[in-house]
Amino acid sequence: MQGIQRKIVYVTLYEGIAILCASVGLAAMSGAGAGQSTVLATIASAIAIAWNLVFNTLFEAWEKRQAVRGRSLKRRIAHALGFEGGLAFILVPVFAWYLGVGLWEAFLYDAALLLFFLVYTFVFNWGFDRVFGLPASAAAAQPA
Repeated sequence: MQGIQRKIVYVTLYEGIAILCASVGLAAMSGAGAGQSTVLATIASAIAIAWNLVFNTLFEAWEKRQAVRGRSLKRRIAHALGFEGGLAFILVPVFAWYLGVGLWEAFLYDAALLLFFLVYTFVFNWGFDRVFGLPASAAAAQPA
């Protein structure tokens, strides 16, 4: 599976699982109710979807220019750190605003979620590639 179809399946699966996990985590950490946590998780998911599309487009463009193809452990770690770091930069102010807390407290909530999502992103991407195959940007060159 390649192209836009791959991206839509990826984002749908990734974010569906993420909303469930983030709702539970945010409710447990912040004391917010299930409804409020689910709304915040859904807002965060919408932001993450937009960031996902931007980040993965940029990452795959960079990846396509690399001499070594494939997704090594080092490349997968760089992908997870880049994605989650950028997302945290966006989400901390959103968490602070929505939950009515300071930036430090919002950062702590996000940091806790970040620890979970760093592992989740790595495992999800690895599993997704195993089930659906590598994207064209990472696949080994085919002999002519």
